[in-house]
Amino acid sequence: MKNTQLGLPIGTTLDRFIKSKQDDFSFATGELSQLLRDIALAGKIVNREINRAGLIDLGGAYGKQNVQGEDQQKLDVVADIRFIRALKNGGEVCAMVSEERDEIIELDNPGGKYVVAIDPLDGSSNIDVNVSIGTIFSIYRRKSPVGGEVTHEDVLQKGSEQIAAGYLLYGSSTMMIYTTGRGVFGFTYEPSLGEYFLSHQNISIPKQGKIYSVNEGSYNDFESPLKDYISYCKDQRYAGRYIGSLVADFHRNLLKGGIYIYPNTGSYPNGKLRLLYECNALAFIVEQAGGKATDGKGKRIMEVEPTELHQRVPFYVGSVEMVEKVESYLKETV
Repeated sequence: MKNTQLGLPIGTTLDRFIKSKQDDFSFATGELSQLLRDIALAGKIVNREINRAGLIDLGGAYGKQNVQGEDQQKLDVVADIRFIRALKNGGEVCAMVSEERDEIIELDNPGGKYVVAIDPLDGSSNIDVNVSIGTIFSIYRRKSPVGGEVTHEDVLQKGSEQIAAGYLLYGSSTMMIYTTGRGVFGFTYEPSLGEYFLSHQNISIPKQGKIYSVNEGSYNDFESPLKDYISYCKDQRYAGRYIGSLVADFHRNLLKGGIYIYPNTGSYPNGKLRLLYECNALAFIVEQAGGKATDGKGKRIMEVEPTELHQRVPFYVGSVEMVEKVESYLKETV
């Protein structure tokens, strides 16, 4: 039997795709394109470290806590270092905010035009059980004069001011998904060639899905209207899917349709997820794909004014009709 797959073209590489889109930005002169390549390169390195973690004792706890009071995993620290080094050496980024660091990270690149907010390794508690994990990033243009000192104003920007955002998913295959405000595109990593290839073009989230993702272990801490919404989901025979890795849960719902919920609870009255380097990026992506992201009470995530680096916010994100449905339940508690 003739194999019709053998003659198919390999496809468009991430590098070529980024170059083809460079003219979309009148203010950019190649730095943003290079910055995206730097993130992709660091992602390859982190992917390698994850794949061999069990062989070189990179799994398990590091023995310290991050600024959130969460136990750091060894790979949390490794990923943080890899991305900082990549962006410092690239030269386009003047400063970063990381989940793993207390303060702004200045990169000794005074000529850098950009600021990056990053969760270097989301879902790291799943490393030891070989469940999908990821990296989430947001890119902003700095507000202070290039060449001067970095200010808090450079970092504390609303999500609506993002110029690019994305995530890397380290799973059965490694993917990089990103947007620059002109659609959402996904690239799958081919390790034998060391390249990302365009695999998902103009991703669009279904307006209605049949998946709800929420940690029902915290059900007793939920507001009554949210409990009612979850009952509604069960009545509709929706599938409950919750991995515990934000990127993995979000990615599934982005492609298949669904809603991800991390509400405020008694333990986390402002929600648990961080605005700057988790929620804003995913909100930008989902909106570009035709979805919606709010705090559950009608406030668009990308319009939330940040006041601190590690600010938390309730997060309702996914298919637009599902987000609006849960908001209709929650409106009585506004």
